[in-house]
Amino acid sequence: MSKKTKHIAIYGKGGIGKSTTTSNISAALAESGYKVIQIGCDPKSDSTNTLRGGNYLPTVLDSLRESNNVKLKDISEEGFGGVLCIEAGGPVPGVGCAGRGINAAVSVLQELDLFEKYKADYVLYDVLGDVVCGGFAVPIRDGITDRAYVVTSSDFMAIYAANNLFKAINKYAPTGGAKLGGIIGNGLSANYSKSIVDDFAKKTGTKVAGYVPRSLIVSQSELYGKTVIEANPKSEHANIYRNLAKFIAEDEDLSVPNPLSVNELRDWAREWGDKIYKFDSRIVEGPASI
Repeated sequence: MSKKTKHIAIYGKGGIGKSTTTSNISAALAESGYKVIQIGCDPKSDSTNTLRGGNYLPTVLDSLRESNNVKLKDISEEGFGGVLCIEAGGPVPGVGCAGRGINAAVSVLQELDLFEKYKADYVLYDVLGDVVCGGFAVPIRDGITDRAYVVTSSDFMAIYAANNLFKAINKYAPTGGAKLGGIIGNGLSANYSKSIVDDFAKKTGTKVAGYVPRSLIVSQSELYGKTVIEANPKSEHANIYRNLAKFIAEDEDLSVPNPLSVNELRDWAREWGDKIYKFDSRIVEGPASI
């Protein structure tokens, strides 16, 4: 019996590093011999750039606007390690909902029998997670993926976005939607960052899949238009991404998170605001009085 393809959604607020994380996971999986598809579901259409040397890739939606006869070769390109790269794209600026484009793009890929023909081991969907509206919730709502990971830092707005994703998973998982694989702590630099992410996971009944510290190696690799796996394969960060990919490949302990209410999240954040000065000697004012 052939092994079932794993469809994985990776969410995170804009600028948090979800595309960097997703591409490095794809590269690490490909390096290990797996057949991988990465589908960018962010309207910026830059999810797969570092897998392809930074080159432009026509998006599914742009191609649909130009022709009714879209072929897979028109909207895909193999990148590092043979990763098949696809960008869903977004609406014309100022018109329409970006989230709805995901549904349209996935429908086209299904009509082209992509998943049957390519027979990938892993399909990774890189999804914007600032607001998990109906469109951006499609990958976890409609049975497209069976698991999701969320990329976050220790910053409040990143955790706020992660908590919103937890609300969506909590709503849709009982009726066949995706469950949570874990949290990926990214860009962690301050000595209290890991503790904040760990505590958020504990409060929401989830777990941390891995930690990616902030590093110039990541920035340097992106300037070359490459993943860390390709540009700096012997670096510590390359091994961090390899371990993260291994975790995602092997872990089957999925869960339905218990998101915090808005008030609970705000109270939790204030408590951490009071604690931070204990972790960082550069903060001399102490806890806030408000």
